[in-house]
Amino acid sequence: MNSESFNNVPPFNNDGAIFMTSKRTIDNCKVGLLGVPYDGTSCFRPGSRFGPSAIREISTGIETYCPQLDLDLENVNFTDLGSLDVPLGNTISTIKCIKDATLKLLKHNLKPLIIGGEHSITTGVIEAMIKDYPNLLILQLDAHADLRDEWLGNKHSHACTMKRCLEILPSQKILQVAIRSGTKSEFKEMNDNNRLIPHTSGESASHLKKALQQFIGTPIYLTCDLDWFDPSVMPGTGTPEPGGFIWKDFAAIIEVIKEHKLVGADVVELSPMLDTSGISTILAAKVIRSLIMLLDK
Repeated sequence: MNSESFNNVPPFNNDGAIFMTSKRTIDNCKVGLLGVPYDGTSCFRPGSRFGPSAIREISTGIETYCPQLDLDLENVNFTDLGSLDVPLGNTISTIKCIKDATLKLLKHNLKPLIIGGEHSITTGVIEAMIKDYPNLLILQLDAHADLRDEWLGNKHSHACTMKRCLEILPSQKILQVAIRSGTKSEFKEMNDNNRLIPHTSGESASHLKKALQQFIGTPIYLTCDLDWFDPSVMPGTGTPEPGGFIWKDFAAIIEVIKEHKLVGADVVELSPMLDTSGISTILAAKVIRSLIMLLDK
């Protein structure tokens, strides 16, 4: 099937740059990249709508080979379907659009890798994923808990994403890795439900490895809010939070996840215009490179 016949509904826009070595068709592909340029609920510094295009444009600045995984993107068949044309002023309509697009990817046996955009988009992806994976487990890398019931009058704000996901997730399984910011009630909820997984920077992800032992073979969806990284290496994000992590810590997480069944992922909250050096965008592209390789299993 060619991209033209695939891209009828919902509206995909595949003009512009493409992620390095990817295809525009879905033939023989296991992984489908899809951008969602939406930042309609950003409450501090907007700009993540420009994330998908910036990541694609800068992706040629990193190598196709990953020494950690000993894999090369040139040997991976994956497709870049472009970005969704989303209704920027309507969060609910945007989430529905994302759900419909994800359902379309799943229908064509593509594991979705969604490039944001802000974190509110994850809810739409999960609404689609649970139809194929009712026992889905969500793994969250994030500086923030995102468990508020509403923020600034919006129940679909990026600050409420995990709360909305819990409401629809049949398994009720979310593991939140090294969250470092949130309200007292959010931390109580995470601790009371054994969701908060600690991680010490520079060390192996032993706590995550132990937590996931009971979920061997369980489908996992990874949502990676880039503000999980420390602002010293990821300044280009809307809500930076000191005390975060560096690439070696992400690599430690990858070492654990590669032993499990990853069925989808998103990478969100890059605001490229907030970091004119481009370093934040390079880091985001490298995260996506690793996730493409894991999803191709």
